[in-house]
Formats: sequence, C-alpha cells, structure tokens
Amino acid sequence: MDIPRQPPSKRKRYLLIAAGAVALTLTTVALANLKPAAPTVESPWIDQVRRGEMLRQVRGPGTLVPERLQYITAVTQGRVDRVLVQPGETVKPGTVLLELSNPDEDLSTMDAERLLTSAEAQLVQTRSNLESQRLTYQAAVARARSAYQEARRQLEVAEQLNRDNMVTQQEMAQRRDAEQESRTSLEAAEGQLKLSTETMASQIAAQEAQVEQMRRLVAMRRDRLASLKVRSPIEGVVQDLTLQPGQWVMSGTALARVVQPSRLKAVLRVPETQAKDVTLGLKADVDTRNGIVRGRVIRIDPGSQGGTVGVDVSLEGDLPPGARPDLSVDGTIEIERLENVLFMNRPAFGQAESSVSLFKVEPGTGHAVRATVRLGRTSVSTVEIVDGLVEGDSVIISDVSRWDGFDRLRIR
Repeated sequence: MDIPRQPPSKRKRYLLIAAGAVALTLTTVALANLKPAAPTVESPWIDQVRRGEMLRQVRGPGTLVPERLQYITAVTQGRVDRVLVQPGETVKPGTVLLELSNPDEDLSTMDAERLLTSAEAQLVQTRSNLESQRLTYQAAVARARSAYQEARRQLEVAEQLNRDNMVTQQEMAQRRDAEQESRTSLEAAEGQLKLSTETMASQIAAQEAQVEQMRRLVAMRRDRLASLKVRSPIEGVVQDLTLQPGQWVMSGTALARVVQPSRLKAVLRVPETQAKDVTLGLKADVDTRNGIVRGRVIRIDPGSQGGTVGVDVSLEGDLPPGARPDLSVDGTIEIERLENVLFMNRPAFGQAESSVSLFKVEPGTGHAVRATVRLGRTSVSTVEIVDGLVEGDSVIISDVSRWDGFDRLRIR
C-alpha cells in the first residue's frame, strides 16, 4: 500500500539552499584562482650559460676593391675614332686605350705655334734694335769725350798764353765757354748711354716673358692634342671602357678605369651600433667564398651611411683563386677576448648593455619560467651575461615573443 510522504520542513529546505550557495561560491573562487595552462613550445632553441673566454667580434658584408684605382678622364672634348682595348685586357703605362679627334684642337695648336714664332721674332728684333741704340749712344759718348778733351787742351794753352799776356780776355772767355759746353755734352751722352743700358735689360726681359708665355701655351695645346690619344698611366687591367666609335665625349668625361687586381682590399659595412668598438690595427678575417684571408683594419669612415660605417681592411698574404674587384665578401673583425666571463649564444632579441626577459628551463620538469636577464657586451653570435643567470642554466634563445603574456612555457 502507498505510504504518504511528509513534505520537508521549511528549515531543512533553507539549509539545503544555503549549502548549495556556499558550494557554488567556493567553486567559483577556486576556478577564478586557477592559473591558465602553460602553452607548449615545439623544439625551441635552447642554449646553456657557460663561463670562460668569450671572443668579441663584429661582422659585416662588403666588397673587394683595388688599393690603387686610376680613373682616366677626357682632357678635351672629341669624337671617339677607335677603341683599341676591351675591359679585362692587361695594359702597361703608355698603352693607347682609344683615339679621339677634334679639328678645333688642331687649329688652336697651329695658332699657338704661329703666335710663338711671332713672339720669338719680335724678341730678336727688340734685341737688335736695343743693341743698335746702345752702340749709337756709345759712339756719341766717344765723340763727346773727344770734343771735351780737345776743348780742355785749348783752354790750357790759352791759360799759358794769358800768363804771358799774349791773348785777350775775350779769347780766354771763349775758351772757357767751349770747355764747359763740351763737358756738358759729354755728361749728357754718358747719361743717355747709362739709361739705354738699364732699360735694355727690362725691355728684353718683358719680351722674353711674352715668349715664355707663348711657349707654355704651345706646350699646353700640344698636350691637349696629344691627349686625344688616351693612354693608360699605370700597369693594370682595364675594368671599365664602354665607349663606342662615333660617340662624342665632353671634357672631364670618365673614359676608362684601370685597376691593379693583385692589390686588393676589403671595404666592409659594419653596423653603426657596433662600429664604436672598431679601431685601427684590429685583426680581421675576410671570407671570399673561396677561402678566408687574414687582414687588418687600416681605415674607418668618419661618417655613417644607411646605418652602417665603412671599414677598410688590408689583405695579408696571397689571395684565393677567383678574388677580383667588386667581389662580395663577408668580414669578421676581432674586437677583444674577454677572460672568465659568463656568456651564451645571442638570443633572438636584446641589445648590448640592456635587460631582457628570457625563459629559463627548469631541469627535469619540461617547463621554462620567465626570468629577467641583464646582458653585457655582445659579439657576432654570443653575449655576456651580467646578472640573472648562473653557469649551467639553460635558456630558450629562439623567438618566443608570441607568448609574452605567459610566465611559464611547456617544452615538447
């Protein structure tokens, strides 16, 4: 038979509701305090902190360039008549590379030679005229001196006769006047001779200067005419000569370039943030893709271009086969050796002398936790550890930036 149930009492119902509310609250609080699950990192790049010697290096791409490079430019404008060599050919000093022509230069040279001939003839005529004038004045001095001496003798005779009262006073006065006149004539003739001799040297010097000027003009014109045969000033290899017969080139146009391929240097482009540590004389290794050549830093550009600084490295020893101008190379410059320091491979991010956040691997747990690490000096592939890690720590150095919101990672 059915047994009727007694409805629950109100107190018991309230207790059940209160217990359910408490359980729900505790569950909510517990779920809120749960940490998010650590994301999984697939095969990260992990490196171990080491202590010992750290070699600081700076690396930069570059090219091989000749130590001696000779650009050959057009001295005068002209038309290309013949091209006698091609790029890649070996030339010696004086080898004719190409021939130009310019009729105006021929006419200018002939005009300059005509002016020189005229100036030289004028110099000869000036010397002849001045010498003839000097001889004329010299003869006049001789005549004046002879007349003066004759007048003095006449005066001396008259004075002797005057002591014996054998000449009149009027005749004595005439003799004295004649002697004074002849003396004045002699002094004037000697003055003209002296002035002629002094001015003759200056007049000849002025004419000689004009002749010398004409000679320099002729030499310059002849040099310009000779420059139409373009010659190599050094021994080397023609690297650039692209002109064709019939082309017209202007004065100052680059005609060719001659280099000495046996004497090359490397010009590296070093990042400007690392160039501050590069100094003259540092050792360097230059990778030509066909061998590594030792060298030393010989010059550093004073300015920066495109975020890099140019560094010239002289190459020591024989060059490997295939080394030629404009060949792309990679250079590594040795800055210094740090003794007994903590270091590891460089992480995917982080600059020298800065603090970065890295994930340190917890041994035996398969997890990595975030740690703040202070970096020191850097090299091409390594970085000094100043604080935050100890020897033997393992650190994820691959890029984990997409997990910046997590403090713990799971490693698979």
